[in-house]
Amino acid sequence: MSSEPTRRIVILRHAKADWSDESDHERPLADRGRKDAPVAGRWLAGSGITPDLALCSTSARTRETWKLAVPELPQRPRTVYEDRLYEASLGELIAVLNEVSDEVADLVLIGHNPGMHALADALAGDAEGDLLSRMNRSGFPTSAIAVLSFTGSWKSVEHGVARLVAFWAPHA
Repeated sequence: MSSEPTRRIVILRHAKADWSDESDHERPLADRGRKDAPVAGRWLAGSGITPDLALCSTSARTRETWKLAVPELPQRPRTVYEDRLYEASLGELIAVLNEVSDEVADLVLIGHNPGMHALADALAGDAEGDLLSRMNRSGFPTSAIAVLSFTGSWKSVEHGVARLVAFWAPHA
């Protein structure tokens, strides 16, 4: 039996954004996104996961998604707005995860595609049932959530280290 703690990574793609005259970084949520974000928060609350920390991209659409989702949770985690999550590559996302304190058991990451999908796919060395094929078929739509569990330190997060234990999307 391992004495290493089991940790969970909740990967949340921002809700549906509006196409506006704003810069990409400042694009707000569309009406559908404003409806879907609280639903994603309710799903997360119902999952029984209580994140200790939220790392959120600094873009307007990710900040708004989190602002609408977090009131649905039984307890609000500490939130850090992280510039590096905007337009992050897979390697950059893993580097951010490797910096998380081992005091954090459950983490929610709020970001963008293609990075969120790539991260969930890369970390999932295993999956329950058909979750991995369902996630990959879906293309990881807006407001989608993937939950991965792994054993060990955040510094040990790398390709194939986790198990995909849940995947949810509001319109799937």
